[in-house]
Amino acid sequence: MTEREAVAHLLRRATFGPTAEEVDAAERAGYPATLNRLLTPSGTDRGAAATPTPTLGPDPAAQLEKGASREQRQQANQQRREQVTAVTDWWLDRMVAAEHQTDEKLLFFWHGHWATSVQKVRSASLMLRQLDTLRRLGRGPLAPLVEAMVRDPALILWLDGQKNTRKAPNENLARELMELFTLGIGGGYTEADVKEGARALTGWVVDRRTAVARFEARRHDKAPKTILGSRGTFDAGSYARLLAGHPEAARFIAGRLWFRYAGADVPPPEGITGPDTVTVLRRLFTAPTFPQTRDRLVKQPVEWLVGAARQLGVRPSALPEQGRRQLMAGLNALDQMPLRPPSVGGWPAGTAWLTTSSLQARLRLANQLAGAAAPAVLARLTAAPTAGRPDALARLLVVDRWSARTRAALTPLADDPRRLLVTGLVSPEYAVS
Repeated sequence: MTEREAVAHLLRRATFGPTAEEVDAAERAGYPATLNRLLTPSGTDRGAAATPTPTLGPDPAAQLEKGASREQRQQANQQRREQVTAVTDWWLDRMVAAEHQTDEKLLFFWHGHWATSVQKVRSASLMLRQLDTLRRLGRGPLAPLVEAMVRDPALILWLDGQKNTRKAPNENLARELMELFTLGIGGGYTEADVKEGARALTGWVVDRRTAVARFEARRHDKAPKTILGSRGTFDAGSYARLLAGHPEAARFIAGRLWFRYAGADVPPPEGITGPDTVTVLRRLFTAPTFPQTRDRLVKQPVEWLVGAARQLGVRPSALPEQGRRQLMAGLNALDQMPLRPPSVGGWPAGTAWLTTSSLQARLRLANQLAGAAAPAVLARLTAAPTAGRPDALARLLVVDRWSARTRAALTPLADDPRRLLVTGLVSPEYAVS
């Protein structure tokens, strides 16, 4: 693998999708310096600063009085849907615009890991608050993140934590906290640990009017509990710290990061665990086997769309309203809408994204993106000699090389830059990084 191919591989995995200019800069800087810049960015993220967080106000449906009319309820629910749309639009635009791309992609990783859906939470403001928590704590040690998440209002609602009382323990949150969020299946815990963990989490409720999670001592089980062999009067915080400090948690989280950033075809190497997420990512991207994962990871639809938008100079916020709606409809057709993971297990991976129906949806989105491509992007393609335009397209889309079959499909389209773009965006080489 050449230096350019190595840094391109790093950028494809660590960001949503690099531009050719970013690969040029990385090649000049070299792999170590590029990795340092990605993991410890300096200065203000001007792109993110240009996408201000939406101001939502209170949940309109939660503010309704008891005797609200049917029309008032309908209007409040419509306002709630508009708030969800505003947050989704904002985040997609920020993914494209952000200069600190590794941070933005890491946020998307954690969003899929904790897999909380607004369809059950039914509050854009609570989802926005959860994203802020994941952004603030997602780079650091695991314990503060887990401790914050067990008190996160959106996660509590998503996994029925508000129904968990000392008289009627609800195990949903404790079970998923162990199985999916910290220790993993086979992580050394038992059914008794789940039941005891549920007791530790009792007492937390969510006030929808104020959008605050509140601890009610009368609902909490204060009696001693035995969890993972430790005995004590565990509450949510001490239970979270116990899980985060377990050796299986470090292994599990490192494995999940490897799965999402490197793929499932090459097993995670020993020694990539670390005291915080950034350290794990550094060890992941410098692992001897990381280069072997090239061309093996199918892009998630959001990765595919955001990467393409960045490379084609398309800002979602600059599109007319109909164009923004078409982007969202396209993601919905691809079964990956931000804020709406399909289950507590998160989104699928690998060939699950490569279906006949998904190809049709990608084709429609590729046509929309090509139609909105910045004039400078099209100028770069047309500036190349006709015979060299497939190679110019590969550079633009940061594809290392075309297969003979793809090149044969691209060559007849060299005189039509937009069709050339569309075909490149739906090619196997672009779908897999």
